[in-house]
Amino acid sequence: MRIIRSSDYRRMAWKNGGGETVEIAVSPMGASLDAFDWRISMARVSSSGPFSRFPGIDRTLVILAGAGIRLSLAGRASVSLRHDTPPFSFPGDEPVEAELIDGPIDDLNTMTRRTRYRHRVARVPARAPVRLRREGDLMLVIARETAVTARIGDRQDALARGDTILLDRADGPELEIVPANPAQLYAIDLWHV
Repeated sequence: MRIIRSSDYRRMAWKNGGGETVEIAVSPMGASLDAFDWRISMARVSSSGPFSRFPGIDRTLVILAGAGIRLSLAGRASVSLRHDTPPFSFPGDEPVEAELIDGPIDDLNTMTRRTRYRHRVARVPARAPVRLRREGDLMLVIARETAVTARIGDRQDALARGDTILLDRADGPELEIVPANPAQLYAIDLWHV
């Protein structure tokens, strides 16, 4: 189990230059926006406009805070995303226009290069201790809203609000999260293709 502290997240400009993203984790470590195998990030979206294009990448978006966003994807009906809607997956190759519903939002963005990885994102309510099973080769769990304690076997680690846990196959299949206060956890499973 590896803890990624929020103070170590990397801030960088969006690919299209329209804002700033906070990179939680990327593989390989330090990879550029054109060379990653997978990437997990958060962003503050303050204005409507086009999304950056990422050829060969599959994306999943989750709204963390704010009223929501409406996405218009080429050849599809528009989709409205709010903090309580399921994670939304779409190809990064396609042009996407975003319209804010009522002011800025914060989002969580998971991206995988489809020839190398696939992913699944889940929002997990945690009002009491929660057991999470790692399904993929890797699992990241983000505790955005509150401090938590993470346990695997005899190991126990304290995470501050906003920190992330990274598990791989060597860590075992199950993790227990004990939140200090009721919160939403974000669990991301990653599989090698």
